[in-house]
Amino acid sequence: MTSQMLCKARKYEEIAEKVIKKEERPAFHFSPRTGWMNDPNGFSYYKGKYHMFYQYYPYDTRWNSMHWGHAVSDDLLHWEYVPAALAPDENYDKEGCFSGSAIALPDGRQLLIYTGVARKAQEDGTDCEIQTQCIAVGDGTNYEKYENNPVLDEKHIPEGSSKVDFRDPKVWKKEDGSFACVVGNRPADGSGQILLYSSLDGFKWEFVSVLAENRNRFGKMWECPDFFELDGKYILLVSPQYMQGKGLEYHNGNGTVCFVGDLDKSTNTFKEESNHAIDYGIDFYAPQTVIAPDGRRIMIGWMQNWDTVGLYSPEKKWFGQMSLPREISVKNGRLYQWPIRELEELREEKVVYHDVTVEGTMKLEGIKGRKIDLELELSAGEDSYKKFMLQFAQNEEHYTSVCFWPQESLLEIDRKFSGASKDTVHERKCQVNSYNGKLEMRVILDQYSVEVFVNHGEQVLSATLYTDPAAEGITFLTEGKVKMNVIKYDLQE
Repeated sequence: MTSQMLCKARKYEEIAEKVIKKEERPAFHFSPRTGWMNDPNGFSYYKGKYHMFYQYYPYDTRWNSMHWGHAVSDDLLHWEYVPAALAPDENYDKEGCFSGSAIALPDGRQLLIYTGVARKAQEDGTDCEIQTQCIAVGDGTNYEKYENNPVLDEKHIPEGSSKVDFRDPKVWKKEDGSFACVVGNRPADGSGQILLYSSLDGFKWEFVSVLAENRNRFGKMWECPDFFELDGKYILLVSPQYMQGKGLEYHNGNGTVCFVGDLDKSTNTFKEESNHAIDYGIDFYAPQTVIAPDGRRIMIGWMQNWDTVGLYSPEKKWFGQMSLPREISVKNGRLYQWPIRELEELREEKVVYHDVTVEGTMKLEGIKGRKIDLELELSAGEDSYKKFMLQFAQNEEHYTSVCFWPQESLLEIDRKFSGASKDTVHERKCQVNSYNGKLEMRVILDQYSVEVFVNHGEQVLSATLYTDPAAEGITFLTEGKVKMNVIKYDLQE
């Protein structure tokens, strides 16, 4: 039975959606039906459709009492909104339905597992928010919360672990038909840890092990874990809070880490071999993956930064967008990411330049736009060059840039002149693999974002943009001579 609170949200979003014009949204990046959106939730494939649930507050463009929004898609680029799936309408989740995931049950229903937040009185007379894991089951449109919620609470966590920071379950089906999930948590030392649970039916869950421990290396609480096997390795994705940078890695404060390693099946513990940032840009958090029907593992993340969420435009009726869905693979101990191949079906109006020599400042006829797929290959001319800069989303006043210094193999994304409402951290640098000035970049521009895929997806830099979508200029600037190949496609909606 649909609660009064959920009915209210569904009626509101249906009306509020109508005042948002299509051209005011991203063309092929997912945005909320109305109001506020953060983490992707329940990213899944069910009944022939991709499903995107998301952290959602329909009534304002600021974070507030978390609901679950819901949309479906055939191609991960064009989405159809369906009614909100969850509202914080029970005692165990009245402070919010926080992040979680989704899986199909053997009987054909879809199970949602999420974090319920409720304020409870403590033995010392104080009260605090307690987080538990809860489930709801439905048909792809309507979901009913389980009568025995919560299914995981403080009785299911290791002694001394936090019942306040215990959230974001990611579920999957094992080869034997049973279920497993990982949940983020904090042990007694205040660091982060990932807990592993198992279930025969998806309803009754048992603690298995502490899968991975932070030991105060990467921030504090590890949010939004995902754990899976890919290309012969086990991958753990986490989003740490309060993370300090290390060299040019991990400078987003609330950022992302990919751990590559193996699983000790005798102890159900993850054996880490390497780690790196998932995204080297400004805006990327809480990624979640799904297995497509053809076997690809596809990842999507919230294309935003908790430190810069105040830069939104108050007149807009929506806030928050997802990254491009990315096909992921593992090569040489790294996570490679590449735009889903479905994006290539949106290409039109191809423009090609071969062996262009850029010296100083140059524009190329036909190379402009805000909904484009731009491929660049750089190399040194007769002599090495000192700097290459690509400026885009450009008009007389604003632009965003990607800058490459070949001698240091440094790449920087910079949006400080993009027209944001206030000055803050708008730059990120990363080390890239380059030899003799050679670098390959694929730059995807949408109305309000840019994603730069470096060296066939070895690294990605993502950022939201605050420039008028009519700013379509693109300029190339160099110190020294650069040889350049360019392919540009417009991307249709």
